[in-house]
Amino acid sequence: MVEAISISDKVAILSKRPATIKNIYDIELNMDGTKTPLKTRKVPDFQKYFDILWKELDTHEA
Repeated sequence: MVEAISISDKVAILSKRPATIKNIYDIELNMDGTKTPLKTRKVPDFQKYFDILWKELDTHEA
């Protein structure tokens, strides 16, 4: 998930099998210069996206 936030513009969360798209998140990390995985992890909004996506993945489906 860290890599998805670091290098993507969008992240899709899938449901259990058969997989359907549960949600799509636009990743908007505002930063100066070239976007690299190491630089994006230091952007303040990175943690916000990490928390949102982790909560999505941590939900237990019946």
